[in-house]
Amino acid sequence: MRYFLRRLGHAFLMLIGVSLLSFFFTTLAPGNYLDEMRLDPQIAPETLAALRAQYQLDQPLPVRYVSWLNSLIHGKMGFSFAYNSPVAPLLMVRARNTLLLTIIATLFAWGLALPLGVWSAEHLGRLPDRLLSWGTAVGLVLPDLALALGLLLLAVKTGWLPPGGMVSVDFESFSLLHKLGDLLQHMILPVAALVLSSLPLLVRHVRAAVADVLGAPFLVAAKGHGIPKRRLLYHYALRAAANPLISLFGFSVGTLLSGSLLVEVVMSWPGLGPFLLEAILARDLYVVIGGVLLSTLFLLGGNFLADVFLYWADPRIRKENGAG
Repeated sequence: MRYFLRRLGHAFLMLIGVSLLSFFFTTLAPGNYLDEMRLDPQIAPETLAALRAQYQLDQPLPVRYVSWLNSLIHGKMGFSFAYNSPVAPLLMVRARNTLLLTIIATLFAWGLALPLGVWSAEHLGRLPDRLLSWGTAVGLVLPDLALALGLLLLAVKTGWLPPGGMVSVDFESFSLLHKLGDLLQHMILPVAALVLSSLPLLVRHVRAAVADVLGAPFLVAAKGHGIPKRRLLYHYALRAAANPLISLFGFSVGTLLSGSLLVEVVMSWPGLGPFLLEAILARDLYVVIGGVLLSTLFLLGGNFLADVFLYWADPRIRKENGAG
């Protein structure tokens, strides 16, 4: 229990630090949401002054931060200038869509990376391993934006898949089964872009971790006892290589999350990516801060899940924390 409390304490301090830095840097950026309204001659200076007072833009930075913290405690996360609404409900709808995309992409990416990495380690130095290594090298140097645009162009040219969005225009008139099929069709392109962008790195790490333990004495002895190769690789070798891979899992969640923001913009997926870009261009201060904080929370959630798996997989951690 002490292990998890310590991790939760670190996560809490991280969120406080991210909120402070986000608030500090966004408020120091030149201009604000009301600057464009000054260009409209129909808006009186008194109206602008009243809006500045309403949104507390005339208050010192510490006062505004404390006021924002109070709104965060009450579940509002500040107030959106552009939507004239609390930030939290606006973000939650889009965060759900981003989380859906990230979770499915993570499952597919690891579901492919584990067997490919183990297969490559099994054939280490031979032709299959070299071919896979060349393929992952190409994937590593290919920009995420180019990959997403290439998939989008393929969808437009072939017409096989919807070229963007999350659902069709007449989605509400579909039956339940048709709705599910339509959603899955729209998910194929963004999920494929995320999986293909993260897969090369994951495969290389799985290959390296499994290759490091294949020569271990206990695996040589297990092989000598006639244990089938599949059981040897997936039950013993992969379990022995689990610690660095579990740590990588938390990192991969952050990588996929940051990649999903770009993919969402390119493929018009209604997640945090397009919403944050719109808020940045509009200088909608509290939406930007809320989006950054929510993205950090997702990343910390992935790392905490990795900590749970690590605690479960490694008895040395349980022993150390039990003794402490």
